[in-house]
Amino acid sequence: MKSIPLLLLSFLMLSSFTLDKPAYRLFQGNGKPLAYEKMLKELAAADVVFFGEQHNDPIAHWLQLELTQDLFRNHGKQLVAGAEMWETDTQAALDSFLRGQLEEPRFLQSSRAWPNYATDYKPLLHFAKANGLKVIATNAPRPLARVVARQGLKALEALPAEEKQWLALLPLTVDLELPGYKRMLSMFGDTHGTSAASSQIVEAQALKDATMAHFISKNLQKGQRMLHLNGAYHSDHHEGIIWYLRRLRPELKVLTISTVLQPHLDKLNKDHENRADFVLAVPENMTRTY
Repeated sequence: MKSIPLLLLSFLMLSSFTLDKPAYRLFQGNGKPLAYEKMLKELAAADVVFFGEQHNDPIAHWLQLELTQDLFRNHGKQLVAGAEMWETDTQAALDSFLRGQLEEPRFLQSSRAWPNYATDYKPLLHFAKANGLKVIATNAPRPLARVVARQGLKALEALPAEEKQWLALLPLTVDLELPGYKRMLSMFGDTHGTSAASSQIVEAQALKDATMAHFISKNLQKGQRMLHLNGAYHSDHHEGIIWYLRRLRPELKVLTISTVLQPHLDKLNKDHENRADFVLAVPENMTRTY
């Protein structure tokens, strides 16, 4: 058989790559392509890994489960999961479900599970249940966050002690000069008309960030590793939750993943570079879970 000319071989290889339709690609924060195995090795050495998701992206949820299983193989029950999707005052319901003491329908009601639980979080939670992994509810209760969005942080001063226990320690410092919070101010400024209203929305976001950091710090014991699931905006650019966590536990090694949407996956878009230590790029036309 005659050998295939080099030029033709190159064309066939290029055509094959062009016709490929990957469901995702991984990149380092600087935009260089990355293999999953290399990312896993680095993440396994971190104390806390923040997986920033787009809440309705199925690829991110699938990779969260894969990553949980692989980190479990590395760390066993020293691995702990944390989740924005459950609020701190629902920890008892979460614990009861994981111990098999609460049926799932009752658990969903008691824990105020998100509407996309069945498609996006159930597989990971069932893995945790089957393997005895602790899952920490880290987010601030929604009613209290709404109070701050409408009235500002000062409204929390009147809360009884039994409600304050579900939040970060008060009074809360909010740095409105942080780039992420400044972007939020610019996003909501025109819609809400006054700078006070915009600031209160950012304060509500900061309350969530600070509360998640507080409950991560409170529950992460020596020798343990945590994989924390949250919306990407809460951990992008090492701001949000991480800004508060660094003030509580500066010794922790923290690594981040951010999920982004792009029309093409051949390279990482410039505006996504340095968003996180690792970037999960997904086609922007990927089917959504809701």
